[in-house]
Amino acid sequence: MKYSRLGYFIGEGFRNVFKNKKSTGASLVIMCATMIIFGVFLVLGRNINYIVKEVESMQGLQVFLNRDATEEEVLELGKKLNEITIDGKQVINKVERKTKEEALNIMKERLKDNQDLLASYEGENNIFEESYVVTLTDLKYNGQVYDEISKIENVKKITNKDKTVAKLIDIANGIRIITGSILILLIFISIFIIANTIKLTVHARRKEISIMKYVGATNSFIRWPFMVEGIIIGLIAGAISLVIVGVAYNAVADAIVNGSSSGIAGMNNISLLKFSDMFNYILITYLGLGIGIGTIGSIISMRKYLKV
Repeated sequence: MKYSRLGYFIGEGFRNVFKNKKSTGASLVIMCATMIIFGVFLVLGRNINYIVKEVESMQGLQVFLNRDATEEEVLELGKKLNEITIDGKQVINKVERKTKEEALNIMKERLKDNQDLLASYEGENNIFEESYVVTLTDLKYNGQVYDEISKIENVKKITNKDKTVAKLIDIANGIRIITGSILILLIFISIFIIANTIKLTVHARRKEISIMKYVGATNSFIRWPFMVEGIIIGLIAGAISLVIVGVAYNAVADAIVNGSSSGIAGMNNISLLKFSDMFNYILITYLGLGIGIGTIGSIISMRKYLKV
């Protein structure tokens, strides 16, 4: 009996979808538009957070050694930097040594056509200092790591981009808040759309619903076919939107990656997420949206007609 009832609900739901082609079509178009916008903000938010994380991983502290430090002392400092922990946590992502020669070459690159100005500083006359660039697993430990490095011997100076670090954290938090707020707003818009669409179908069948009520049909028995209809519309809209967002994202991402080096992907070797990396997350999100919005929208639209 339960299986036959379930089959009836699913069958009626599909029948309603194909029977009311105009309202179903209008609902699908509006739902797809809403879910595509939702998807755009979803992938945009994940990419921005990903880019911010990549930029964070590149930001660090540059530790300069005393000029008279021996090779043994330089290596010892590198070892101590790698061993720094905060509250027992490993917070050092990478420790990269910058030799005097590398520092000289970097300065030459900056001077470009005026490299001859540094010709007298090559070899034993090199005035640049040995240093280590320390990147962290999380920028929130920046201040604490700075304090720990300050206690180590043979450290002459530490350059620290506090303002850059703070700004990056603020940007990341701001993006999460804005993206989250927009996604919540779009969910409410979607629920409103599907509720009003199904309400048109319910209104057209109000006499049939009244008769079912008079012969003893329960509210749940009447409501389920409309809930199935809402879920079907939501899932179809989600599937269509997933394909459109995926194709559009891949096209835009390829254009950016293959574009000029001054583009987003060319800055600081920052890359974009592949759609395949986000596919499961977006698929689950769309499934949840399709089922959730369809169900809630149907329940809201039925309330008026199921009152005793």
